[in-house]
Amino acid sequence: MESYEPERLSSAQLAAMKRSLTSGRGALTRRSLLRASGMGALALGGIATLGACGIPPAGRAEGAAAADDHSEKEKEVTFSNWTEYMDVSDDEKTRPTLAAFTKRTGIRVKYTEDINDNVEFFGKIKPQLAAGQNTGRDLICVTDWLAARIIRLGWAQKLDPSNLPHAFANVSAQFRTPDWDPGRAYSYPWTGIPTVIAYNAKATGGRKVDSVTQLLDDPKLKGRVSFLSEMRDSIGMTLLDQGKDPGKFTDADFDGAIGRLQKAVDKKQIRRFTGNDYTADLSKGDIAACVGWAGDIIQLQADNPDIKYAIPAAGYITSSDNLLVPAQARHKTNAEKLIDYYYEPPVAAQLAAYINYVCPVDGVRDELAKIDESMASNTLILPDREMAAKSRSFRSLSTEEETAYEEKFAKLIGA
Repeated sequence: MESYEPERLSSAQLAAMKRSLTSGRGALTRRSLLRASGMGALALGGIATLGACGIPPAGRAEGAAAADDHSEKEKEVTFSNWTEYMDVSDDEKTRPTLAAFTKRTGIRVKYTEDINDNVEFFGKIKPQLAAGQNTGRDLICVTDWLAARIIRLGWAQKLDPSNLPHAFANVSAQFRTPDWDPGRAYSYPWTGIPTVIAYNAKATGGRKVDSVTQLLDDPKLKGRVSFLSEMRDSIGMTLLDQGKDPGKFTDADFDGAIGRLQKAVDKKQIRRFTGNDYTADLSKGDIAACVGWAGDIIQLQADNPDIKYAIPAAGYITSSDNLLVPAQARHKTNAEKLIDYYYEPPVAAQLAAYINYVCPVDGVRDELAKIDESMASNTLILPDREMAAKSRSFRSLSTEEETAYEEKFAKLIGA
């Protein structure tokens, strides 16, 4: 377990964080069909109980010391999440899945949309976590790299498998064993975020674009290609194209990917590196093909039938947003019951139908088809076996590696 020290971030790391907040994944909406909920914090009440039986996952022994759990006497749980990341009723007055959870269990949910960016949110809760104090939150949802850091620092509570039977049984294979939390001892995924190749079929003259090699070398695409300004996405996709595993790469492998992209920059094959602002240029056809995020592509396809996507034969990068119980949370058992609830296929389907990101729950297809057949067949929401087998995650980085890699990537993209 890491010891905590105040972090001094390099200029490259600070620049990367700024990119993420203003135009990168931190600036993405949390569902494909934009709709401001205006709900703020919503408290819900009701009755009943949620039973559970234990199936223990493998995990680490270290972690936050168990806090006093007041779940039995205090039927409540405080859940911090991203905006637009929870289903809302048509009249925008309730959150149906949370209301149903409360009705079943009697556990009142205080749901807050107070996560706009991982770095910003970590800044809010880090002082309390470092001081061994309660953050006021029982459940949080953060992206994999931050989840890894919180677990390493010993600021997440180890989950009790007896409260998580559905979660352990139903978590999809591609999300089951991240290198930062093998066996999901401390976390469970809320959604997956695939990085894929997208193209405008009209702009490519009807030609399919389905590899990073094509993006970097096809003369017909010269000057009309973009990559992402998020290092893990662009480097990860390039590593895969070079036959390297983003989960196990070396410094030499990273430098090789940088060099491959640099050649494309030098010959003006790549037009620019972008956050999610590539969407307008792709839709207009100014960008013919790019590396992009699946959530954006689903949204663009709703308005433009020329927008297509491809999963490279070499594979694609998937990151995830994850649920954790912070150290000193007062209602750990209640939080675990809420996690487990969202791993019941009917509930997971209802959530996926609203937010349109990759659902990490096995057995949800038939339930989603009852809601919307087109969503159930959309592999950007429910990857089929072939697509899931091509999914790869970018490995965890040490502080030293992250500093060095971000500096090299910043130089590449001119940031």
